[in-house]
Amino acid sequence: MKPTTFHHRVPFYETDAMGVVHHANYVRYLELARIAWMDDHDRPYREYVAEGFHFSTTRVEVDYRRPAVFDDVVEVTTWLDWVRGASLAMRYELKRGPDLLATGATEHALVDTAGRPCRIPAAYRGRLAALAANGTKRVRPPRER
Repeated sequence: MKPTTFHHRVPFYETDAMGVVHHANYVRYLELARIAWMDDHDRPYREYVAEGFHFSTTRVEVDYRRPAVFDDVVEVTTWLDWVRGASLAMRYELKRGPDLLATGATEHALVDTAGRPCRIPAAYRGRLAALAANGTKRVRPPRER
């Protein structure tokens, strides 16, 4: 597993009337961390875009444990969980020091600029599979209904 840790200092405008980070901001933190992971371990996202690709988000999951507040430094650690023919999944841990604030997961499908799904090119998929949490390509577990 090749993780990346992204640090984010919470500005006041991300908090709600209760003084805590509004839950929707956590999804933004996952996105920022995913792009940082790509920069560190794969290739800059802008290179995918230059080739006419995007990783469209198809699923987001966040489990909230403790609140973050103004001026906290939130550490978001992310890693690639699995990769398949046209999709991949990332996992996340959000901490403030030793305190676990949240965990998360996202799934993404590779699409062209018209939004049509396409397979991840074999060379990219192989490189990504080598970076996955277990070091190999794996099939995602079935979703619970």
